[in-house]
Amino acid sequence: MSAILERYRVPIVAVLCALLVTAGAIIYVRRPASQPIEIEEPALTPVANSVELGVYVTGAVQNPGVYYLPEESRVQDALEAAGGPAANADLDRVNLAQRVRDEDQIYVPEVGEEDLPSRANGLAQAGLVNINTASAPELETLPGIGPALAQSIIDHRENHGPFATTEEVMEVQGIGQGVFDEIRELIAVR
Repeated sequence: MSAILERYRVPIVAVLCALLVTAGAIIYVRRPASQPIEIEEPALTPVANSVELGVYVTGAVQNPGVYYLPEESRVQDALEAAGGPAANADLDRVNLAQRVRDEDQIYVPEVGEEDLPSRANGLAQAGLVNINTASAPELETLPGIGPALAQSIIDHRENHGPFATTEEVMEVQGIGQGVFDEIRELIAVR
């Protein structure tokens, strides 16, 4: 047998090498595709927004005072912070769903109270008249706004919804740029 192995040694080695190359090629082709390495940066966790609004709650409430509330708070939240309404509070005249802003004064009137402080629907902003909630007499305190224009403002907001900006008050017939320039610094929207 050794003579046969000697005689066919070169072809046997060639066949074995061919088998090894073929097996290696099959293994290489069938291996799973390599995935690129991805480096993921850690996600930044949002920091809780700790903005607080200082609001002054007064009138017919259990504990009038200044309260600090989270940013998206409503008048209802401010009322709860003040211990809730007093027994004689007229909550029908306060918009409990309205958002509060820093430095707001929220006034809760008593039932039957007629002479309200200069506030628009229970909410004041540094003496500004809220054209979305002000009554006709409150609107008439503005320069150039008489009973007819005050009623036109009320009719407009009832028919078209609240004003989004103070400039939209010029959509009311009778209020042009001149009147708006006189009242611009005296009005607000909520």
